[in-house]
Amino acid sequence: MSDPTVITMGCRLNAHESDVASAHARAAGLRDLVVVNTCAVTSEAVRQAAQMVRRVRRERPEARIMVTGCAAELEPARFAAIAGVDAVIGSAEKLDRETYVALARANDQLVRTGGVSSKPAAARPAPGPAPRTRAILAVQNGCDHRCTFCIIPFARGPSRSMPLHEAVESVRSFVAAGHREVVLTGVDLTSYGTEAGATPALGRLVRAILRDVPDLARLRLSSIDPAEVDLELIDCFAGEARLMPHLHLSLQSGDDMILKRMKRRHSRDDAIRFTERLRSVRSDIVFGADLIAGFPTETEESFENTRQAIDACGLTYLHIFPYSPRPGTPAVRMPQLPREIVMARAARLREEAGARLNAFLSSEVGQVREVLVERGGTGRTRRYAEVVLQGQPEAGTILDVKIIGHDGARLIGGPAGIGSGVRSAV
Repeated sequence: MSDPTVITMGCRLNAHESDVASAHARAAGLRDLVVVNTCAVTSEAVRQAAQMVRRVRRERPEARIMVTGCAAELEPARFAAIAGVDAVIGSAEKLDRETYVALARANDQLVRTGGVSSKPAAARPAPGPAPRTRAILAVQNGCDHRCTFCIIPFARGPSRSMPLHEAVESVRSFVAAGHREVVLTGVDLTSYGTEAGATPALGRLVRAILRDVPDLARLRLSSIDPAEVDLELIDCFAGEARLMPHLHLSLQSGDDMILKRMKRRHSRDDAIRFTERLRSVRSDIVFGADLIAGFPTETEESFENTRQAIDACGLTYLHIFPYSPRPGTPAVRMPQLPREIVMARAARLREEAGARLNAFLSSEVGQVREVLVERGGTGRTRRYAEVVLQGQPEAGTILDVKIIGHDGARLIGGPAGIGSGVRSAV
């Protein structure tokens, strides 16, 4: 009998919740279970999720299959109809230990969805050590905004936050289990603590974690909305060396008219000013961003504004998405662009993204960088660049590594003992 297998599709929040699902499945004795944790951010993501479920059934005919995540929450009947699926579990129910107990006892297909909006808090971390050197902690879930291209609020429910003291204790438990870095994540992370009209509190949470968990080597933030960043968070970047100099921004476009039609809450100039301000207080910070190519009504001029925003904001890590019509969203009713134009523009943005990343990696060659070693002979710098390491350094070790080259996607570290040394270890 094998251990449960979890296949994660989509965001870091899903990765965190996959750890929770895995732990609950083990505790319930579901060793031969395969959990497909789906994404629904685009129609293509849902199609790929269904394709993955069918692939698992072909390759693991003896396994029980549980489909969960946002796609399962939004389209349970679609996944329940796939031959060989034993359970379809919603976004909230996948975090409930009793779901797995019920599945262990079930003789027929188990379908549990629709409870997403009733859960008062974000997901708790998985019991015991997580299987990564970097731990992911979901301190926020859900979203109160309604971007015209996005279906996720309907899959995740309204915004709600993990209480600050619980978040701090969760980070402390990760550190005690041997994690050197904790990544704070959420659906709309910068809305942390804003329930019932409260003021933004992400900066207060970051400050509390760094103050109350002094043994934490690194704290990192996942994707944030530049429209909601609070002043205390900016102060943390200015004065807290253990807060990593890397931010991924939910930009989506660099054109003001398209941003309005997306119902985003920032303008092009807002994004540029935000990156300039962060650089003024933290000179080594690097930015990533999500950008959508071919949004309905996008002209060649508005596309060019987005392309030029990559340079204006000084973006390094880019996630490029060709616009995909998502049923149930307002954007699907807007005038659509021909698919070939959408894909061509996405390709042009990806070319720009590749050039930006290549320039950044080239600038790192010859430098000595602090690297947190992960499993598989790789690690991450403070600025999130992946490094291929020589030798077999122990996972969880933090090394000073001389960068001797790159392959266009990852940095290459020098031989052990040449320009590098152990900084600290688990």
